Amino acid sequence: MFVLIGWAIAMACIFGVYIFHGGNITVILHALPFEMITIFGAAGGAFLVNNQMKVVKASLKGLGMCFKGSKYNKARYMELMALLYDILQKARKEGLMSIEKDVEDPHNSPLFQKYPAVGNDHHVTEFITDYLRMMVSGNLNAHEIESLMDSEIDTHHAEAHAPVAAIARLAGGLPAFGIVAAVLGVVNTMGSVGQPPAVLGGMIGSALVGTFLGILLAYGFVEPLGGLLEQKLEESAKELQCIKTTLLASMQGYAPQVAIEFGRKVLFAPDRPTFAELESHVKGKK
Repeated sequence: MFVLIGWAIAMACIFGVYIFHGGNITVILHALPFEMITIFGAAGGAFLVNNQMKVVKASLKGLGMCFKGSKYNKARYMELMALLYDILQKARKEGLMSIEKDVEDPHNSPLFQKYPAVGNDHHVTEFITDYLRMMVSGNLNAHEIESLMDSEIDTHHAEAHAPVAAIARLAGGLPAFGIVAAVLGVVNTMGSVGQPPAVLGGMIGSALVGTFLGILLAYGFVEPLGGLLEQKLEESAKELQCIKTTLLASMQGYAPQVAIEFGRKVLFAPDRPTFAELESHVKGKK
């Protein structure tokens, strides 16, 4: 919603002021289809050459995410920490072996299914169960598990950042493709140098539309989408950090209530529940 509102404001200001100052919008509209095909065709072809197919698919999927609201909010984090609390509390009272069935089959686990917002999220469930499984096995200490968690989070960040980098490179190339379209328009104009000045002026104006569109698409559309996607990916990494901090605190001997407080502290301030909110939620879910 905010993406569309932002674009509407930008377009209204740019073209509204142009028309208000007496600009002839007909020139832009006449050149628009040809310039758009040139710029988008060149940029799309270069994008395919510059990226592996898995990055192309991830980029398209990521752009779709930009038009959806964020799922990472206070309610989701309270569900996540309530789930972690229940798991750690069960392990503390009944022993680590008591959560083995929950870890091996989370989709049929009453603990995970009690919190569907995170219990049905494949990536979150896999991250939690992988490290709970290591905790149950008892073969690794907290420092070794922390190192593994850091490696996995770094890998997740690198993999998730590939579409962001691809979109950023695309945004960087669009002004240049706009210049290419403009140069072709100038070449076409020079080939018609015998035409009346009014005709030549229109042709030159159409050629300059290419440069205008390249810059507008780069800094008004593609680069902002890349920035928004990067913010969304940072949110997903923050959720993994919350899980990591909570599980490590538990391994170091802290009680479940204290361990989830460790996890709460790493969250971004706008999405972080207060101590009282989290405590009330956890008690209400017992």
